[in-house]
Parts: sequence; structure tokens; C-alpha cells
Amino acid sequence: MRRLLIAICVFGFYTATAGPALAQGHSRGTAEVTVGSAKVSVEYGRPSLGTRTVEAMLSGLSPDHPWRLGADKSTTFSTSGDLDFGGTTVPKGVYSLWARRDADNSWKLVFNSQHGQWGTDHDASKDLVAVPLKEDKESTPTDLVTIKLEREDGGGEITILWGDLELSAHFTAK
Repeated sequence: MRRLLIAICVFGFYTATAGPALAQGHSRGTAEVTVGSAKVSVEYGRPSLGTRTVEAMLSGLSPDHPWRLGADKSTTFSTSGDLDFGGTTVPKGVYSLWARRDADNSWKLVFNSQHGQWGTDHDASKDLVAVPLKEDKESTPTDLVTIKLEREDGGGEITILWGDLELSAHFTAK
């Protein structure tokens, strides 16, 4: 009886600690950059396109249903200082990050004050700001979602790559 009780306790501990980690089936990616005095980072899930197309994967997007920019847990964006994205301020803090395709097919990068939630749980009432994203076609398709943060033109640039889709936005430290 004692062994059975110990086995139940060990199993319960294992499912409580390892279970959530196993539920996230995709690898996680990170990127970091320092711009001015602001340390900026992003942490995200990396789904694979495989035999699918990015157009098919993103076909259901609308202003009411943004892309979570990854898989599993929401993508987390952190900045230790205020950032300026073309005249729009993103205050220092931690956010979930989303990409919204508007009715005119333009893209916006959405900073949401709720973070750490499952990636499909987007609460639009907590959207802080949305900044324009530039869309390009990547010449070499990327199978796994990749988010880069790099120093560029006296500031930084965030770039999201998946398939032949490339979305980017320039920012500076305030």
C-alpha cells in the first residue's frame, strides 16, 4: 500500500511539473537586441510549415482574429525601455505579440498587455498599440517561424519570417 501511495505521489508530481512542458509540442525560439539603453527580447513557438503553404496557414486571419506569431504559448515581447515604432510609442514592459491582417491586406504588429496565455487566447480589449509592418517576399522560404531582432539604421528591426512571407518594422529607443 505504501508503494502504491508513493507511486501516485510521484506520478502526480511528474504530471504537474513536466506535463505543461510536454503540452507545448513545438520548439521555442528567442531573439535579443540592445538598442540605446533598451534591452529587447522576444520568445516564441516555432511551428513548421512542412508541406503546407503560408497562405493556407494564415487564410483565416482577420482584424478580429490575429496571428499569434508562433505556436503554443503566446509570443512574448519584452523591452526594458520605451520604444518608438515610426511615431507610435511602445512603453517599457512585457507584452504578447500578434500580427493582424487588416481588411486592406496590410499588416500590423499588435502589442497586447496580456502575456503568458495560450497563443489562441487573444483579448483585443487588452491591445495597447498596433504598428505597421512592411511585407516582402523572402527568396529562400523558411520552414520554421523565425523572429529576428537586429540593430539597424541607428535603431532596431523586428523581422518575422515564415515560408516566403517576411514582415518587418523598424524601431528606435526613446
